[in-house]
Amino acid sequence: MNYLITGGTGFVGKKLIEKLISLGHHSFILTRTPEKFSNTKHTTYLNFDNTKNLPAIHGVINLAGETLYGYWTKNKKERIKTSRIETTQRLIDLMKHMEEKPDVFISGSAVGYYGISDDMIFTEETTRPGNDFLADVVVDWEKTAKQAEELSIRTVLARFGVILGSNGGALPLMSLPTKLFVGGRIGKGEQWTSWVHLDDVVDLIIYAIQKESISGPFNVTAPQPVRNKEFNQILSKSLKRPYWFPTPGLLVRAATGEMSQLILKGQYVLPNKALETGYQFHHPTLDLALEQCFKSM
Repeated sequence: MNYLITGGTGFVGKKLIEKLISLGHHSFILTRTPEKFSNTKHTTYLNFDNTKNLPAIHGVINLAGETLYGYWTKNKKERIKTSRIETTQRLIDLMKHMEEKPDVFISGSAVGYYGISDDMIFTEETTRPGNDFLADVVVDWEKTAKQAEELSIRTVLARFGVILGSNGGALPLMSLPTKLFVGGRIGKGEQWTSWVHLDDVVDLIIYAIQKESISGPFNVTAPQPVRNKEFNQILSKSLKRPYWFPTPGLLVRAATGEMSQLILKGQYVLPNKALETGYQFHHPTLDLALEQCFKSM
């Protein structure tokens, strides 16, 4: 089958395409610089201006978006929002003009939809979004993606948690203090981290493509979120480093500004749709996930 993918050259996208190739599928990868890549038997790189002669596409997977990491200036926040919404809208417009519509649209989203809380539990049944910048971005992002439903395309809003992997994502930055022997809780350490291993991210995307009963919000997180203090304790144990040097929240806020909410705040998110429909996690606990990550580094 043929899949059209944005963000295919990124951390998740590259791993997803490897999996699609192993399953015998062909990936058409939308990128601003297709000339930098070589087409193969199973991959074709193109930009939005070169999509008129696409074959029938079974599924569209939207993983594009400006990284959240970096100081949140006014311009940075604007890029975070527009990169997601504009790319999603271009995909919607592209699908509108497809004579044969895709069966499924997997649109990347984020657990930031739920806002931040130290005591609430969020699932796909949670309908009230948070009231911070990231929640506002996700609400508009998902609203744009849901236009695909009007085209009778099954639409899945894949709300990603903190993605852990050996060669990218959040883990290299998160593990750096521990590797330097200054690991410990950050701030009060009570904030929740709804994490997920990259292997499960990829397989949950494939699962959502194949499971026709899945639509709407779909939490891509592991079933056992942990508080920051526990995350760093397990991280220290995995790296055989001491756990003793707490980082004051004031220092984090001074260094990172508004982006500090990604570090000092969090939410407890459960992947109920995945669990209730029978998905089996490869890495259901943080110790197993980190063991696999560091083994591959």
